[in-house]
Amino acid sequence: MDWKIDWDLAIKRNSDALKVIVETLFALLGLDGTDAVSRIPPSLHRAVLRVLRPAESALRRLIVIAARGVVVELAPSRPMPKGLVIGKGGGPSLPAFQLYDTRKDFPELREPRVKYSKYPPRIHFFGPGSKVDDLWPSRPPKPAAAPPDGLVNAQRIARRLEALRLALDDLPRQAKRLARWRLRREREKAPKFRSPLRPGRPPGSRRKPAHEVDEILNECHGLAWEALKPDTT
Repeated sequence: MDWKIDWDLAIKRNSDALKVIVETLFALLGLDGTDAVSRIPPSLHRAVLRVLRPAESALRRLIVIAARGVVVELAPSRPMPKGLVIGKGGGPSLPAFQLYDTRKDFPELREPRVKYSKYPPRIHFFGPGSKVDDLWPSRPPKPAAAPPDGLVNAQRIARRLEALRLALDDLPRQAKRLARWRLRREREKAPKFRSPLRPGRPPGSRRKPAHEVDEILNECHGLAWEALKPDTT
């Protein structure tokens, strides 16, 4: 781009628009930010996902823009105190927003895996009760099927939505998180990927915009790639 980009204006305009969309999604789920939802109709689940996925991608690109020029230092690693158990005794943790795009999976490029038999062979010896398969423990019983109420679990989608809102409300902190993430990747010998953005179209994008979030994502996507370019000034 030959013109000067007003990064602060771009961040404010798109973050304000995303906040309105996030509040709308919370209202669709019947949430006010303090209660929880467990099961919802599949149609509602699909409708929320169609907006949530591009909203997450747009926010991820807003964080890339906000992290432009941010300089951080990594804290020295310290051993875990004795007796401390991760995830115990602290109540429910706040969901953390994922800073990088999920990469596409290409099964045709994977190494072929050797398939093994699901169960051990039933080898018998002469004599009563001398079967080798008795040495393996019996399979656990299958869990009871969910009640046929026609609803789907909404806890994961609600947690993703909460992570989206928390990150959107504190972009400077998320920008520092991303700067530290990139610094750690640069110091790794052979990371799987270094960029928080995957090549090609972002997750949740649509070629023909069908919602306001699609326009936001398209704008943030172009700005984010500009922000990732090295500063030559």
